[in-house]
Amino acid sequence: MSDYYNAFEISPVPAPGPDAVPPEPFRGIYGMPAFATIPTNDLAASVDFWVRGLGFFELFSIPGRLVHLRRWAFQDVLLVAAESVPAQAPAMSLSFACVLGEVDSLVEACRAVRPDSVDGPWDTPWNTRDTTVITPEQARVVLTAAKPFDPASQEARNLAAIGITPPDAARGDNAEHA
Repeated sequence: MSDYYNAFEISPVPAPGPDAVPPEPFRGIYGMPAFATIPTNDLAASVDFWVRGLGFFELFSIPGRLVHLRRWAFQDVLLVAAESVPAQAPAMSLSFACVLGEVDSLVEACRAVRPDSVDGPWDTPWNTRDTTVITPEQARVVLTAAKPFDPASQEARNLAAIGITPPDAARGDNAEHA
């Protein structure tokens, strides 16, 4: 038996492609494998931005203290009441997967709520389209969408140069878990 498996079997992220659609919101309760806790001095404004701009929904709240937000399964954020927030965003960022078809609408929605909150989108050398958003609490959020893989592209050559090959081209070690 192999120690590797196709991790896409447990991921809510759909395969990249022009027809990729985001998964339905997951409203169930699960043991969260990872989540962000973000302090805010204005819970209402923060919730409004995360919901209307970033496409999250309110899973539950403890009034005046905490709001648990979720976008897709395993994309959980806890907004917690705090007396103050940093004056500027940190260098560190938190990334959330999306699909290509969502990028433009999420950018527009964020700009509608906070006009100067968005930088991008731009294409990366590792075959994604990314956008950076600064939230009201000064969190740096990156929305990242995988682009369809083109084996003849510069991005494919960039990935191959570091040993990442597509499953149908994989030979050796990568073939077992690609």
